[in-house]
Amino acid sequence: MPVVHAADAVAHDMHGSRFTSYAAPARGSAELCAWRLDVPPGRAGTAHTVSREEILLVLGGTLVVTLGDGLDAAGAACRAGDAVVVPPGSSVRVDNPGDEPASAWVTTSVGLEAVLPDGSRLSPPWVR
Repeated sequence: MPVVHAADAVAHDMHGSRFTSYAAPARGSAELCAWRLDVPPGRAGTAHTVSREEILLVLGGTLVVTLGDGLDAAGAACRAGDAVVVPPGSSVRVDNPGDEPASAWVTTSVGLEAVLPDGSRLSPPWVR
């Protein structure tokens, strides 16, 4: 049975947040990727469009998750126990406007890419 102990998880820092990877092809997962997202207080996230569905489960603190862009974008305050379903092709931004750290468990399928506002494509290391 493959077990990834917390000490063996791989942390990546990007856009002011930490992504700690537990499941990815590099660690033996064939279909799913899962990581812990830690967002420091007062941090505005980076908007990006995802190529695959993502599920965010808030573990602690409050995250404001915005789906969509432009006038139709709506941010929702999400607290511990709340889950957000991000459909493929959606623009998403995760902010922590509070004064305490916030975290979420994120799951997606292998092959996720993110398109940044400048059009550049990113295959994050925590999904490879």
